[in-house]
Amino acid sequence: MPADYSEPPLGLKWRSNTLFIISTVGIGLFTDLFLYGIVVPILPFILADRLDVPHNKIQTYTSALLACFAGASVLFSLPAGILADKLPARQLPFLLGLVALLASTILLWLGETIPVLVIARILQGISAAVVWTIGLALILDTVGSKKLGVTIGSIFSFISVGELAAPVLGGIVYKKSGSGAVFGMGFGLLAIDFLMRLAVIEKKVAVKYGLQDDEAVDEGEEANEDSPLLANGAGGLDDWEISKDQPKWIRKFPLLYCLKNPRLLVAELVAFTQAMLLAVFDSTIPTEAQDLFGFDSLKAGLLFMPLVLPYLVLGPLFGKGVDKYGPKLAASIGFAFLVLPLILLRIPHDGGNGEIAKFCVFLGMCGIGMAMISAPSIVEASFVVEQYYRANPEVFGDEGPYAQLYAINSMVFSAGLTLGPLVSGALRDAIGFGNMNAVVAGMCAVVSVLCYVFLGGPSLNSLKKK
Repeated sequence: MPADYSEPPLGLKWRSNTLFIISTVGIGLFTDLFLYGIVVPILPFILADRLDVPHNKIQTYTSALLACFAGASVLFSLPAGILADKLPARQLPFLLGLVALLASTILLWLGETIPVLVIARILQGISAAVVWTIGLALILDTVGSKKLGVTIGSIFSFISVGELAAPVLGGIVYKKSGSGAVFGMGFGLLAIDFLMRLAVIEKKVAVKYGLQDDEAVDEGEEANEDSPLLANGAGGLDDWEISKDQPKWIRKFPLLYCLKNPRLLVAELVAFTQAMLLAVFDSTIPTEAQDLFGFDSLKAGLLFMPLVLPYLVLGPLFGKGVDKYGPKLAASIGFAFLVLPLILLRIPHDGGNGEIAKFCVFLGMCGIGMAMISAPSIVEASFVVEQYYRANPEVFGDEGPYAQLYAINSMVFSAGLTLGPLVSGALRDAIGFGNMNAVVAGMCAVVSVLCYVFLGGPSLNSLKKK
């Protein structure tokens, strides 16, 4: 039965307002990362206190449970993207993702066996696949490609604070009031998220009710020297055309053709490395703080503060830089900068306040580097696919392949979150915390070089000539 668009719903104008839609997606992504991160500092203590897991098995189970989340997200991201590109509206799957997140949070709160916790983390991963894939596609539907960079940069600076602030709050609240209060915060955030997702009306649905979008981007607007497309090295569309004689599987999923482009591949590598770094910090800081300084969940959670503050203060600034100059410099300099504090993290040892201060300073330096690399991946990937879409509209269809792109981005990011805890846990047990970070620093150095060679935007030499 076709929908009736003759009678507009209550509050149509504000429910389809650009700011409200962006805020809804931002809260959805924030909730996902917050509920992911809130259990990070308390997971070792839940395993020990509630499940009586032996101390020598805590790191193994902690890493495995973190990996379950990301593994499920990898498996479900692409189906979510294909579904989102086929459905006429994105609200229903967006709401279903929240149902999975609610079930996950209840199981994490009440679970008293390892299998129950595993199921909870898998459901959380499914929810993440849906919210990231459909949420980012909804952002593009709302603001268009010309404003995508600045919008994504602003949202990412906001949600990154949630991901890194969650361990702080989780540790503090668990120490003071127990796990019930921790998950109470989660349920409160879920309620707000649910109401916003239920209320939101997509732009294309609002148009069917006869509402004109006064905020629509003027497609005839002239680009200037600071526009993201020029800063990102757009050039003409001839280089982006896809030949007609493509195999059937490419014609069915043309986004796969785009993956031949080295700029897109390196952009996805940036997302993978960024996620892996976040997972390394999440899975090793609480256990290292416990071993070095005898920290409980409260103090272990507070150690994440140096990582949070640079995101909060510097994230929007670096996002504007990516919008103006392209992703090349932000990504290459950011990864190069991270090499130093990662190597220096081997210096702190068990001791008093002096050693704790060193640990915090080096984590703060890592936070600056993480703020620098937060925006380049999604901006570069969106730009590359936008160019292919503009050059080949008949290949990609009316809606374009953006939900599928963000599904692949979610898969890659989740793969980093999966491997991060497993690799860091294995390396920490085998060669120690300091040497583990040296290996991660080497990885950052390699990615920095690849970003400088392949990502779009001016080089240092071209900037000096201006």
